[in-house]
Amino acid sequence: MRAAEDALIAAGTDVHALMQRAGRGAGEWVRRVAAGRRVTVLCGPGNNGGDGYVIAQYLAEAGLRVCVIAPGPPATPAAQRARALYAGTVVESAADGLGGVLVDCLFGSGLTRPLDDASAAMLADLAARHAYRIAIDVPSGVASDSGECLNPGLPDWHLTLALGAWKHAHYAMPACATMGALRLVDIGVGTVPGAAHVLARPVLAAPTADAHKYRRGLLGIVAGAMPGAALLAATAALRGGAGYVQVLAGESALSGPPPELVVRDTAEQAALATALDDNRFAALLVGPGLGRDDGARARLAAALGAGRPMVIDADALVLLAPAMLRGTPLVLTPHDGEMQVLERNFGLSGTGDRRARAVALAQAARAVVILKGPDSVIAAPDGAVTVAPRASSWLSVAGSGDVLAGTVASRLAVLRDPHRAAQEGLWLHGEAARLAGPAFTSGDLAHAIAGAMQQVLA
Repeated sequence: MRAAEDALIAAGTDVHALMQRAGRGAGEWVRRVAAGRRVTVLCGPGNNGGDGYVIAQYLAEAGLRVCVIAPGPPATPAAQRARALYAGTVVESAADGLGGVLVDCLFGSGLTRPLDDASAAMLADLAARHAYRIAIDVPSGVASDSGECLNPGLPDWHLTLALGAWKHAHYAMPACATMGALRLVDIGVGTVPGAAHVLARPVLAAPTADAHKYRRGLLGIVAGAMPGAALLAATAALRGGAGYVQVLAGESALSGPPPELVVRDTAEQAALATALDDNRFAALLVGPGLGRDDGARARLAAALGAGRPMVIDADALVLLAPAMLRGTPLVLTPHDGEMQVLERNFGLSGTGDRRARAVALAQAARAVVILKGPDSVIAAPDGAVTVAPRASSWLSVAGSGDVLAGTVASRLAVLRDPHRAAQEGLWLHGEAARLAGPAFTSGDLAHAIAGAMQQVLA
């Protein structure tokens, strides 16, 4: 964001003009939400407070009753100018702040230290006395780059208005869970090379008129000791766009596979090697229900040796070691526990935020990494980062990771592009959760992948 602002300033836009754009743009959101109710604007000493003065002036011009509270005077030239242009009165005490809507402009992005006791108490008091709460840019007390809550007991917000560009905190736990709805206020900043991106709604195409099952993509799922997880992944994969899905079964047979799913007996290592020698496989998935014994390790090694684009999930992540890699295009899909094992196996420190850790693993393994969770992150070996919006918390159900793996693997069979497959698969997974409603099972989720596909077909 600083680099984007610097580019605008270098092109002739001064800080005052940017503050006016940001404040008036945010002010319009506040005006619409307030719907005639009195608004309290809490202004801090920095430029976030300056945005607050602009918001207050905009609201006053629109005819709303506004109370501005500022515990201290503005400390930056831009904030001082914004204060001078505000025609209303400013009070220092929170006792005067009683209204329908609270607007938090105390501290915004760039904060790295906790709020002092007086500021934290004032913020909490005002939040408790307002029915609707809006945070400007980043809620006060939140570290914008990490999503860390720097103070305990910070308020929850109904709406957070990001100024100019998203900050990582908008998509990082625990802060993102407190921000309510997220909206972006455009102030004219451009893109910055190397910046992270928010997971975008994909646009998918139907198969071409001359398509057949192999051209659409043959996916092989290497199953192991616990076939239920592989069957769940296959159920999702059948609905994720691949033209043909085969389960290469292990010691335990699948119980009641659907008729459209081909199951091959590959319990013996020789049989698995023969099956994997089929050049028609566009992609492989290994891990769900694989097991962690020597036989499972051998099945993983055989899959890697086949040289096909591959998704590695669940048990296979725990077994994966650097010496096993063969330059195969990979997508790794660890949750937090599996991530810690991978970091130990690959000699990584495991320090830093989730983005930094995901990038470190992506570079070490030369793979695309989906570090999954309530704040999922996709990292590529070249350092590119994609952050995912908050998905349904109903995804916290056993088997949802198997559904994600099957969906990503299906997209990999279609696209042969690990990065795009990871992005499209993660988006479809989140959309399927939305369509499935509350209290779904992982089986419900797998079947909802087809509905998610329908939402984005061109």
